[in-house]
Amino acid sequence: MGNKSFAICVNNLGYEASLERWKVYEVIEDAKAVSYNQIRVIDESGEDYLFPNDFFVVVNLPKTVKEAMIASKSPEC
Repeated sequence: MGNKSFAICVNNLGYEASLERWKVYEVIEDAKAVSYNQIRVIDESGEDYLFPNDFFVVVNLPKTVKEAMIASKSPEC
């Protein structure tokens, strides 16, 4: 769990159905995407997709918030 990161969507122009502005999204590590100035996140469909890096601001969430967000996505919730 310690390696999970999150980002806030600050721009969704052209991706309004896939992204909500100001929402926090889980980031999936993808070195190749980074080399193309993209970020891989789990979007509104529940699947991971690539988006422009500048659509997001990566945030360092407190451990308790990160744990709560991860737990809220688990099937037993």
